[in-house]
Amino acid sequence: MLKKISAAIRNRNEANRPFCTAVVAAGGSSSRMGADKLMYKLRGIPVLVRTLQRLEACSVIHEIIVAVRPEAIEETVSLLAEYKISKLTKVIAGGDSRLVTVYNGVMEASREAEIIAVHDGARPLVSDLVIKNAVDMGSLFSCAVPCVPVKDTLKEAAGDKAVNTPDRSRFYLAQTPQVFEKSLIKCALANAIKKNLPVTDDASAVEALEFRVHISRGDYRNIKLTTPEDLLIAEAFLAEEEKCCE
Repeated sequence: MLKKISAAIRNRNEANRPFCTAVVAAGGSSSRMGADKLMYKLRGIPVLVRTLQRLEACSVIHEIIVAVRPEAIEETVSLLAEYKISKLTKVIAGGDSRLVTVYNGVMEASREAEIIAVHDGARPLVSDLVIKNAVDMGSLFSCAVPCVPVKDTLKEAAGDKAVNTPDRSRFYLAQTPQVFEKSLIKCALANAIKKNLPVTDDASAVEALEFRVHISRGDYRNIKLTTPEDLLIAEAFLAEEEKCCE
């Protein structure tokens, strides 16, 4: 049933789609990478640019706002001007946490925006289909998170000892863009910041309001670049994409 509903939404006239602002969280410290991963060049193009190019090319995204470290604003504005990201409306200062960074971005969204798609700046391989599926589900249910099933066996540990092996069929890996009705994500983030909740993604802030989060279809290629090994994987995926397009 959900597949039929989602397909019906995608087939609507583009003029009737809700205005969607993409808020790109790009204010992290890249501590596990050892350098600014967003400026690392994947096959000649910076990671952040590749991420924004994917959002730029997607018809359901109408506006892009990028939140970066305050000291990186000037460099980022110059870089994105060079690559002509036309849907970009603002480059703003993030905060001292992801929550604050995303909240700052959401608060800068256009008045027209009905839904917000929060995306990691370090996910440059997101596909058009993953974005559209999340936006479709988010516009239908007010909150959607792209996920993929866990492949590996999970172990619950106490110190250095395994104490339980959960049923992995019940677990998923959350990705972005996570899509929300604008007033819902504003309220959820404000609540999480006020209470200093230990949330690890934006959907967790919504869950803290006891609001049901819906799952859309993710993609195993939609990886977040966190460690140097991830860069090698991304390079391989991009090489394969480019070969297929020849």
